[in-house]
Amino acid sequence: MTLSNTAPSDAARETIHLDTEARNPRTMALDTVPTVELLGLLNDEDARVAAVVRTLLPTLARLVDAAALALESGGRVHYFGAGTSGRLAVLDATELLPTFNLEPGIVVAHMAGGPAALIRSAENVEDSPEAGARDAAEVSAGDIAIGITASGRTPYVRGALAEARRRGAVTAVIANNPGSVIGAEVDYALEAATGPEALSGSTRLKSGTAAKFLLNGFSTALMVRRGFAWSNLMVSVVPSNEKLRERAVRILMAATDLDRAAAGTLLAACDGDIKTAILSRLAGIPPAEARAALGAAHGSVARALPTTLPPTTHR
Repeated sequence: MTLSNTAPSDAARETIHLDTEARNPRTMALDTVPTVELLGLLNDEDARVAAVVRTLLPTLARLVDAAALALESGGRVHYFGAGTSGRLAVLDATELLPTFNLEPGIVVAHMAGGPAALIRSAENVEDSPEAGARDAAEVSAGDIAIGITASGRTPYVRGALAEARRRGAVTAVIANNPGSVIGAEVDYALEAATGPEALSGSTRLKSGTAAKFLLNGFSTALMVRRGFAWSNLMVSVVPSNEKLRERAVRILMAATDLDRAAAGTLLAACDGDIKTAILSRLAGIPPAEARAALGAAHGSVARALPTTLPPTTHR
């Protein structure tokens, strides 16, 4: 066998030194150990992710607060990603609609290669910063643009964030290599140093898990800050099928002292709106009055209650 003595390109040399592309010394026997031990090795690596993500919470909190302010001012949140990162972004944005009854178009995911890349891998499309810039053309000043890229240097994401920044948006990146190229160019760098993957270079593993943790935390905290939750209850769920109607009744029962029958009756009187039902019950006011108070409080039960309850009443 003839070995090439050609020096690696700059891009290849950079890839070699990415933590996410390095070999993991803890998993060198991955292909020879018994299956249960193989799974244990994978699980051991997964267990490292939560502690790494925790170190980023102060930065994540600042990003959440910036996004809450942006949404309150009529702005939007845009995700940009490719491959696994893009699919995770699409998943997060999509699930906000049924979970929080979020209006479509408030949190938008842009994936390199478009919808087709969701189900069929199209890894080459991530190499175009021009494609990223085109997808960021709908970003406006005051929006939030978040790139998700394990390497921290994906051209599609870099091009998108550069264009978003040019348009006046706040920018952030979720990456897995400390000191990443894109991390140096954004307002908020969330660089989860998860290290080498159990299967070298397979960033759908720890890197993807860290991105999912951060996206879960970001979007859930953002929705809570915007009043889409009451205590720890999903009070914005729309009961559009039998499962969700049953969940809505359980949520109302948990938030009040009502039994199942009474909760169902009140929920029906409130046109299925859980927040209206909660406020109506806790404040002792008609549904129409509760609905008006929620409107004045931008949909937040926590903000509406003080305007309808005596000062000594507590949750």
